[in-house]
Amino acid sequence: MRKLHLALVAASFSTTAYAAVPLDTCDSTGFQQILHANGEQLDARAVWLDARLVRWPGAALDARYRLYHSPTGAIVAKAGGKVAGAAGSLKLDISTTAVPQAAAERFKWVAPGPTLRVADGDVARLPALHREQLVLVQEDASGVVLAATRIQSAGALDALYAAAEGIPDLGATPGANKTGFKLWAPTARQVAVCTYDGPTAKANAVHAMKLDDKTGAWITGLPRDLSGSYYKYAVDVVVPGAGLVRNLVTDPYSVSLNADSKRSYVADLDAPNLKPAGWDQTRPPATVQAQTDMVIYELHVRDFSLIDETVPGPKRGKYTAFSETNSNGMKHLRTLAQAGLTDVHLLPVYDIGSIPEIGCAQPQPSGAPDGESQQALIGKTAHTDCFNWGYDPQHFNAVEGSYASDPQDGARRIVEFREMVMNLHQAGLRVGTDVVYNHTFIAGQEEKSILDRVVPGYYHRLDAKGAIETSTCCFNTATENTMMAKLMIDSSVLWTRHYKIDSYRFDLMGHQPRAAMERLQKEVNQVAGRHVQLIGEGWNFGEVADGARFVQASQLSLNGTGIGTFSDRGRDAVRGGSPGDSGEIVIRQQGYINGLVYDPNALGGEARPEALLRAADLVRVGLAGSVRSYPLQTYDGKVRQLQDIVYGGNQPAGYASQPAESVNYVENHDNQTLYDINALKLPVATTANERARVQVLGMAINAFSQGVAYYHAGTEVLRSKSLDRNSFNSGDWFNRLDWTYQDNFFGTGLPPAADNAKDWPLFKPLLANAALKPAPSDIAFARDAFRDLLTIRSSSTLLRLRSTDDINGRLRFFNTGPEQVPTVLAAWIDGQGYPGANFAGLGYLVNVDKKEHVIKDATLRGKKLRLHPAHTATGAADKRALEARFDSASGAFTVPARTAVVFVDD
Repeated sequence: MRKLHLALVAASFSTTAYAAVPLDTCDSTGFQQILHANGEQLDARAVWLDARLVRWPGAALDARYRLYHSPTGAIVAKAGGKVAGAAGSLKLDISTTAVPQAAAERFKWVAPGPTLRVADGDVARLPALHREQLVLVQEDASGVVLAATRIQSAGALDALYAAAEGIPDLGATPGANKTGFKLWAPTARQVAVCTYDGPTAKANAVHAMKLDDKTGAWITGLPRDLSGSYYKYAVDVVVPGAGLVRNLVTDPYSVSLNADSKRSYVADLDAPNLKPAGWDQTRPPATVQAQTDMVIYELHVRDFSLIDETVPGPKRGKYTAFSETNSNGMKHLRTLAQAGLTDVHLLPVYDIGSIPEIGCAQPQPSGAPDGESQQALIGKTAHTDCFNWGYDPQHFNAVEGSYASDPQDGARRIVEFREMVMNLHQAGLRVGTDVVYNHTFIAGQEEKSILDRVVPGYYHRLDAKGAIETSTCCFNTATENTMMAKLMIDSSVLWTRHYKIDSYRFDLMGHQPRAAMERLQKEVNQVAGRHVQLIGEGWNFGEVADGARFVQASQLSLNGTGIGTFSDRGRDAVRGGSPGDSGEIVIRQQGYINGLVYDPNALGGEARPEALLRAADLVRVGLAGSVRSYPLQTYDGKVRQLQDIVYGGNQPAGYASQPAESVNYVENHDNQTLYDINALKLPVATTANERARVQVLGMAINAFSQGVAYYHAGTEVLRSKSLDRNSFNSGDWFNRLDWTYQDNFFGTGLPPAADNAKDWPLFKPLLANAALKPAPSDIAFARDAFRDLLTIRSSSTLLRLRSTDDINGRLRFFNTGPEQVPTVLAAWIDGQGYPGANFAGLGYLVNVDKKEHVIKDATLRGKKLRLHPAHTATGAADKRALEARFDSASGAFTVPARTAVVFVDD
């Protein structure tokens, strides 16, 4: 079939000939050769709306316009002179007809201006002209330039090459007798593929590729199986501000690479030699029947085992550490899985652009608990050490090499990643991963910029002047463009099919179109043969905010999709303040569990009682899954649907249509850990034991919340990052995990200056205070209490209700309204006739106060409730929970101080 396909498209190949790419180009130590220089810098203020319409915002409506072109990128168009260096031009007229609806909607963000139209007789020339430099000029009758601009090309390329979306085999495709190469590069002048026998061997050949005029893909086929070899592309393309260049670049569809991503690796991911024994048979545990069953543990591959001395030295920080079934770390994960943890979500494991894969630095800091030396040493090697969170994608489809035993061997990372998945399955855990399709690590013509060096200006979202938008922190991708959306979807399908990824967390998902995410959901479900859970950050900000460019995959616009978004409602109420806080406010704004009003710290004494009541209601919003229609009696005595409760000044507190769309959390890799935020907000005199109890309260609220439960690795062992608010590049030192349960690493130095120095005066006395550091017994208590919470959540579907109707009909809060005890959360969930309930009813109470409280509920009078078996089991962690009581005659619960407790009705 593949031979037939190649034969069919051959007839449409472009036959234009160029000077052949010489073999020595393939071995160049550089990554770009300038074939014809042109440093002319022009903004791209005009936008192609479709194949033949151009909008130039702000331009004159009665002017003359010409589109100049040059195959060598030689055009110079300076105001007051005539255009130089062009090979020709087209006259464009101002269109008098309406822009087609699809184009008008897609480019609604483009400001008003004349819409210019390519003449009928010139339309056929456009595909070829897009392989040249194009400059749109407003000129006077004598041809003098009045204004000039480049044109943003995505609208035209998507229209001209719509067929490209259906290409099934971009990248390298080896077979028994042939290896095909296919690269989408519709603006390239010429493309060749360099082939290498090994990761560092000299090139053995360079092969010209041919352009398929229908799809814009360059294609060639070589008559042998090249599996296990390496390749790069030489792409001749016009680059704005540079001229005509030859880029030596790896494949955007690489499935693996050699060390530091210098060369792409040819592999059939279905090949037997890339499958560890038992790979085809491995299946995830059947612990998730509905998305609300998910209890996720967010884990970084390197953090997991780096300091685990029960893992052999060469395996620490690597995929292979997960094969050490008797290591402390794997024992810890198995115990969590047995208690009810369902999923491990790995921080990014695609090819990361910011981690050296060979010879990375490994600094060994030391110093006082509040010292500056640790972070100073980390800072010196921040860009050359072995650690990064990994939100720096270079190749989306390839496994990261720094976690492999041999990053130079393109096969090892594939095999070892699969072994890791198998080992997690065997430990009782499904495997998810964090994916970052909203930005790239580098853009433009830098060496690690892959997409921009293949199709300049296409894959990234551009502003009104043609500069790349950077609201995500980095170089924003444009998943509203057909081939960027295709790359995201194809990549997710690859990870699902070939690595058996069970679920995904999408970074800054609100920067992607809802429609693209819905297509992605359909395709990963199809390849998996089951529902693949999708969750993500649905934050609404930047150039796409409030639907400025498309309907976003954001909190308020994903209703009905079943795709989950992180809920900041309960998070902020529980922790206090907001993630961006700094200065004294980070201490002053206490949260529900760490003393707001009822236990003020040195700066928190001005908080009004109403603040605690509001916080309690927002915590209840999270406990109810943040679903829009749930009716809650708020602190003023009124009953409101959650969507009618205001959050953040102008948002509905309830935003989800179903509980599956709400992801509840109180800690993740971002911002201070829960232990650290409590170190800042709890009164300094709070004992270490009580700090551990406060940590458990936060974990309990998450465990009892309807929706998806999400935890950061180490929250159960009081993980500290020494108050670091952003440890993405803080090295191993500030990101350690101790599976011997002896240390949580609080007070291991002032956190890195870049993100924290302004708050060092606040941090220093806390880090120097030895009383704030937990003892091993405190860590053990939190660890075991977390396991008990997992057991409680997994014991009943009542804490994992499937639908909004279930929540509305079965969940009932008491101790609400103006007469409530605001430091106690109390709820009853009716289990009558509910599949998997295992109890006739279940009630939970969370007392965050420093003193015992009695809470009555008249509707429960006469019931014979008992403590959940997890509380009364031998070895149960929280002995204080055994002091909780229920009086059947009065319907009164007695709840000890700083205790979360569950009662059940048989």
